[in-house]
Amino acid sequence: MTAPSGHGSDFDMLLKIVSFFLIGMVVLGMFGKLRLPKMKALDARRCAKCGSFKIGKSPCVCEKSNS
Repeated sequence: MTAPSGHGSDFDMLLKIVSFFLIGMVVLGMFGKLRLPKMKALDARRCAKCGSFKIGKSPCVCEKSNS
C-alpha cells in the first residue's frame, strides 16, 4: 500500500522545509558569533567618544564639531 497523497504529505514537506531553514539560521548565527583576529583591528579604528569609524589620520567628526 502506498501513502495517500493528501494534505498530510504537504504538511510534512512544509515542516521539513521550515526545520531545515531554522537549522540553517542557527548555523549561520554560530558562525556570525565567531571573532576573527581582524576584528580587533577594526575595533581599534573606532572613536573612543562616539564609536564611529575613523577614516584616515584626521580626527573624528565629533572632535571636529567641538572645536
